[in-house]
Amino acid sequence: MINVLVLYYSSYGHVETMAGAVAAGAREAGATVALRRVPELVPDAVADKSGYKRDQQAPVATVSELADYDAIILGTPTRFGNMAAQMKNFLDQAGGLWFEDRLVGKVGSVFTSTGSQHGGQESTILSAHVVLLHLGMVVVGLPYSFKGQMRMDEITGGSPYGASTLADDGHGGDRQPSENELEGARFQGRHVARIAAALAGRHEAA
Repeated sequence: MINVLVLYYSSYGHVETMAGAVAAGAREAGATVALRRVPELVPDAVADKSGYKRDQQAPVATVSELADYDAIILGTPTRFGNMAAQMKNFLDQAGGLWFEDRLVGKVGSVFTSTGSQHGGQESTILSAHVVLLHLGMVVVGLPYSFKGQMRMDEITGGSPYGASTLADDGHGGDRQPSENELEGARFQGRHVARIAAALAGRHEAA
């Protein structure tokens, strides 16, 4: 049985919703899935004033547990075209795992949320890929076999680098992930789980 970790940070709930879809897709592929979030760094008073979603149910992850999984799928909102500080802070603590090669050969993948169509979806995912590669992971994206990312009849997230969603409706209002974006997230979860299973099978055969 393949063990998959869906590890996310979410301020307002959009990435949390996508994380649930990614986890569902991985389970559909037969994986055992753990849904975890990274610790919040923003002071409570600031988070409350900003309207952060404070009732997220996923347990907070520990850095040491990263080595327990066959695949790790990261979810982060974008901050100026890069991953959120909360996610980067968590990954920056993985130096011990890096030094011992504990994540080498594991599958890594990324999904994101931005406030607009051109808010850094691709750069956020690609910059996160750099971290995964430094850790020795096998990077997996969202292939074009998910045809939903080629749609032209609606505004939608999604790229060959990973699933994504748009959090703003264009008028300053809250937009929740669309069904197409959620299906992209589920597809990515299934795809990652299947590749992790294939790699594990080859390793056992060797």
